[in-house]
Amino acid sequence: MADTQFGKNGWTPDRIGSLKGKTFLITGASSGTGFEAAKILASKEAKVVMLNRNPKKSEDCIAAIKEELGSKADVTAIRIDLANQSSVKAAAAEILGKFDRIDALMCNGAIAQVPKRQITIDGWESQLGVNYYGHWTLQALLFPLIEKTGGRIVTVGSMGYDMGLKTIKFDDMNWDKDYTANDAYSQSKLAQIMSIYELQDRLKAAGKTGVKAYACHPGSSRTSLIKTSGSFMMRLTFGLMKLSPLTQPAENGAYPEIMCATEPNLKESGFYGPTGRSNWVGPVGEHKIEPHAKDKAVSKRLWEVSEKATGVTWGL
Repeated sequence: MADTQFGKNGWTPDRIGSLKGKTFLITGASSGTGFEAAKILASKEAKVVMLNRNPKKSEDCIAAIKEELGSKADVTAIRIDLANQSSVKAAAAEILGKFDRIDALMCNGAIAQVPKRQITIDGWESQLGVNYYGHWTLQALLFPLIEKTGGRIVTVGSMGYDMGLKTIKFDDMNWDKDYTANDAYSQSKLAQIMSIYELQDRLKAAGKTGVKAYACHPGSSRTSLIKTSGSFMMRLTFGLMKLSPLTQPAENGAYPEIMCATEPNLKESGFYGPTGRSNWVGPVGEHKIEPHAKDKAVSKRLWEVSEKATGVTWGL
């Protein structure tokens, strides 16, 4: 087993005490790692707000958590469609109207390996639109409350950041040419991670060090992500992989994002996830991030492109 900064077993939720009085927002919490994260945080007495697209699924998840943890579990839901900027803005306004603190915004929702290129209502390739721009706008709009709370922004990336072109295709971010499901997914995940490290630099430059921003990934977890949006071959491959020791339960996949949302004195420059084989499974801790994810010229340009594309600015 790898030895992490948290010992041989890595980070586990046993390290968390009571989170009473704290509020955690999680996108994509109706299944997989997001649902597991919601359940674990609720079990520690936190107020958990699920940000999901499907209200019926949210109701079912809340019922399941209350059945397991008891009716006192403080779990609510707000509808958001990350593929639609007006839905993201409406959800942000609802959150700001209902809550007086955000201890962590956990950007967990994602679509992956979309076999045929699709364009969102706002005109972006779907994986870029959902995984990146949807979260970009949500983070920016909730930033004032996160700052007021001294809270955190946690982005759940993927080891996919190290596949595909390994940079942002600025001349064709929507893949009008040469679309492949994997390249587009990889770009969306790289963009998510890059923007976190760029945000860290901008927070430091603005003297706003009360807000912490972290990048992590779940490793290879047994979730419905590929099943919901992947091609037949991708679903088949991952279906077989799920039977192998190269995958882990969704609950373990939730550990990195919960750690980044709660662990005190966690350094921001790290990239967090499983530290075992290929960083797919194993004890959770910090591990290597490839230099292209911290390419300053690219991340600065990405930030500027994102402000222009969404019309949303952070004031940083």
